[in-house]
Amino acid sequence: MDLRDATLIVLTEATTCPELSALAQSAYDDLTAGSEVSHEVLSDIIGKASEKGVLRTLHSKYSAAAYDAILMPILREVDRQRPIPPRRPPAFDNDPLTAPVW
Repeated sequence: MDLRDATLIVLTEATTCPELSALAQSAYDDLTAGSEVSHEVLSDIIGKASEKGVLRTLHSKYSAAAYDAILMPILREVDRQRPIPPRRPPAFDNDPLTAPVW
């Protein structure tokens, strides 16, 4: 399943949630037009779907494999686009042989 199909399924399941429906419709329209959808919008779709119980409905309505096939394209795209935060420097330990200052 591709990202466009996944957003379409979320859109069809979100008929009772106007805010989620608008987000999913916008994402679906952009994907149909060939545009890329930002990870913020996709994250909002997942967040609103969770908040409004749509994820629970999808989980109960579809098999585990189908549920994963619906959500994974959205989550994979969020993961691909989201910036990676900088790494923290390693914590200083008290080993005198590796200490930066004697």
